[in-house]
Amino acid sequence: MNSVPPDFLHATRTSYDAIAGPYSDRHADHLAGLPLDRALLTGFVDLLKDAGPHPVADVGSGPGAVTARLNALGLPVFGIDLSPRMVALATRTYPELRFHVGSMTSLDLPDETLGGIVALYSVIHVPDDHLPTTFTEFHRVLVPGGHVLLAFQTGDEDGSEHLTERFGQEIALDCYWRTPETVAAHLAKAGLDVRARVVREPHEDEARPRAFLLARKRL
Repeated sequence: MNSVPPDFLHATRTSYDAIAGPYSDRHADHLAGLPLDRALLTGFVDLLKDAGPHPVADVGSGPGAVTARLNALGLPVFGIDLSPRMVALATRTYPELRFHVGSMTSLDLPDETLGGIVALYSVIHVPDDHLPTTFTEFHRVLVPGGHVLLAFQTGDEDGSEHLTERFGQEIALDCYWRTPETVAAHLAKAGLDVRARVVREPHEDEARPRAFLLARKRL
């Protein structure tokens, strides 16, 4: 990462540090009541198991539940999160797993070392003008043929909102929702071709539909 990170990285890190405790309590395992989402993650695991033994990064790992689920399903996985407090909480909850602080816009990883990347609801805080850098980083660290699984809020058109409060804490967090077509176009420009897409309707207290994209680095 640059010595002076973009403002959105500082704002996102500071915001999640402020709400790390209550956020982790509420989202200890957000997939528990979402069987379709779990099935997509399991399919991703099966795909990677067939591809070889390369490690997988859970980018935007938060409380660590997705990292732990991937590990339980047999993948060699570690978590990366922008928030030091989130990383500390995940490490305390899952001491057998590895988590470290990092930014998806500048991954501290060698070229072509990952078999896969999972980024569930973490690119939602990346502004449009930083998405190309993010996906270029994904491409750089993936082995040829490696896969990315993204999840994000979606709708009929792209949009955003600015949050100033959550869990009683003052924050400054920008959230972006995008159509699958918008995200797929960015992925393709980075050399990551979409192989599957799923959009599901909102579940219970969710405000927007959820989109899942599976992309593959070109050989």
